[in-house]
Amino acid sequence: MEGFLHQSAILDVQDRIALVNKTFTSGVVVTGHPEIWSDAFPEWSMAADEEVLGLAEGQFDLVVHAMALHWANDPVGQLIQCRRALRPDGLLLAIFPGGQTLHQLRAVLAEAEIARTGGLSPRIAPMGEVRDLGGLLQRAGLALPVADTITLRALYPDALRLMHDLRAMGEGNALDGRTRRPTPRGLLLDAAARYADAYPAPEGGIEATFELITLTGWAPDDSQPKALRPGSAQQRLADALGTTEEPVRD
Repeated sequence: MEGFLHQSAILDVQDRIALVNKTFTSGVVVTGHPEIWSDAFPEWSMAADEEVLGLAEGQFDLVVHAMALHWANDPVGQLIQCRRALRPDGLLLAIFPGGQTLHQLRAVLAEAEIARTGGLSPRIAPMGEVRDLGGLLQRAGLALPVADTITLRALYPDALRLMHDLRAMGEGNALDGRTRRPTPRGLLLDAAARYADAYPAPEGGIEATFELITLTGWAPDDSQPKALRPGSAQQRLADALGTTEEPVRD
C-alpha cells in the first residue's frame, strides 16, 4: 500500500491537466518524493519542498505542489513562492491530504490514550478543511481560485499495519508538541482493538479514509475573464428570465 496516496494524487493531477485547454511547455513539481513524481512526469523539473523553494521568478508555466503543503510551516508563503515562479497565465496545482484524512485513527488513538493515561498528546498533525483553504490562493495573489476534494477509502488488515504504512510513506508524527517517548505497545494494541470494533470493513479488516484536497489557481494575466463592476449590467434580470418585476412592499 506504500505510495498509493502519491499515485492517486498523480492520477488526479494528470486528469486536471488533460482538461485544461492549454499546452504547458515548462513544468515543475515541488515534492519530497521526486523518485515517485519524476517517473510520472519525466519531462518536468523537480524541486525540494523546502521553506525557501529553489524556483526562479517567472520560470514555469505550470507548478505542481505535490503532497507537501500539509507539512509546511507557512503554506501561504509556499503558494506565494509558487505564484512568483509562474509566468503570466501559468497554472498552479497544489494537492495534499485534507482534514478528513485518518479521522478514524485520530479517534481511536485519542480514546485509547485517555483511557490508559487520563491525558492526550498530539499524534497526528492537524490538516486543513477544504472550506477554509480556498482563501489561501487569493492571499497568495492567484486568480480564478478553486478548492475541491476527493475521498479515498483504503482497506487494511488492522490498525497496526495502517500505522506501519504511514511511517513507510513518510507521514509519521513530526509535530513539535509530540511526546518524545516511544508510544507504549499496549496503547497501540488498545487503539487497534478499538479501531477493529468501531470501523470494520465489510470485506474484512478495517477501512481508513484519506481526503485529497486540490487547490487550483492561475498567475494573473489580462487575458483572463474578470468580474463585471456592480451596476454595469446592460439588461435587467427580469427581462432575461421573461418574468415581471414586482415592487418590494414593506
